[in-house]
Amino acid sequence: MKRFRGFTLAEVLITLAIIGIVAAITLPSLLVNVNEKAWDAQKKALHARLAQAIGQMNTLGGYGTYTEDEEGTATENTAAESFILDALSKVYKINNVCGPDKLSSCGVPSKITTLDAVAEINFPTKMSELNGNLLNEKHYTGEEGDMADTKAAAFETVNGESVAVFYNPLCSSDTSANHFAQNKMCVNFVYDLNGTEGPNQVGKDVGFITAFYNKNPVVVAPVPYSTDYASPVPQYTEAEGTVDAQTACKIMGEDLRLPDKDELASLFVNAPFINLGESDNTYWSGSVISLGTFGLTWAQAFNTGNSGHATRSSMVYVRCIRK
Repeated sequence: MKRFRGFTLAEVLITLAIIGIVAAITLPSLLVNVNEKAWDAQKKALHARLAQAIGQMNTLGGYGTYTEDEEGTATENTAAESFILDALSKVYKINNVCGPDKLSSCGVPSKITTLDAVAEINFPTKMSELNGNLLNEKHYTGEEGDMADTKAAAFETVNGESVAVFYNPLCSSDTSANHFAQNKMCVNFVYDLNGTEGPNQVGKDVGFITAFYNKNPVVVAPVPYSTDYASPVPQYTEAEGTVDAQTACKIMGEDLRLPDKDELASLFVNAPFINLGESDNTYWSGSVISLGTFGLTWAQAFNTGNSGHATRSSMVYVRCIRK
């Protein structure tokens, strides 16, 4: 007689249980990786489209109305909404526009989680809420431009992204040394790739794109790393055994690099989102002016907004961004 061998019901159930446990452990991480790759591609596409649209504008400043009374209270505050309707919509396809105090109607979340996933903060509704140092008159006085405490407006893209617009109608075209990020920032877009759906976290579905300079604008979309390097370092040094700024980024991750001067200014504008809201540090950029240990590189002060030249041998902090 032939004897047939098979699995018992108990063996089948044990096998299925093991498969279920392995799937429960691995599937969430696989889904996270898939989502992050999709978000990364979507971010790059949104940046490219907005950069192309901004590049078609003759000027970024001067749209809308912003006026204050003698007490400094805004009596008219239509600048951001007017920028979207009268400028951006002419060169960029928009599905829906939401004025100040109606951001949620365009899918902008009421709260977002910061880059380190530690704090949940209210979504800013005007320039001073975006970063209080943008209007810090103790440190900043404009010459060619200034910063207005305009209210944010928002729009929805044809791809379903929700984008809040923080607009400074007084921005200048100054590209010289020792100027302020406040003075050159024209538009800051804070986007959520999937509207109010989760996770509503900076670095995942939430990010920012900043346009600088009234004429010949530069549009940047830095994706910052979650922490600073452990200690201040020189931007460049010939001393053996000394970590410089570029090496510091490589130590923290092969996919990291130093931001250029405008990307660094964008980090300042959006500092509360990336755990730099109360920082008194100055940070290195990768924009080199002159070579050598005692050459010059652009650096950004995060308590004042001042962007200027610093000797490359100076000890300054590093916040890297993703390549």
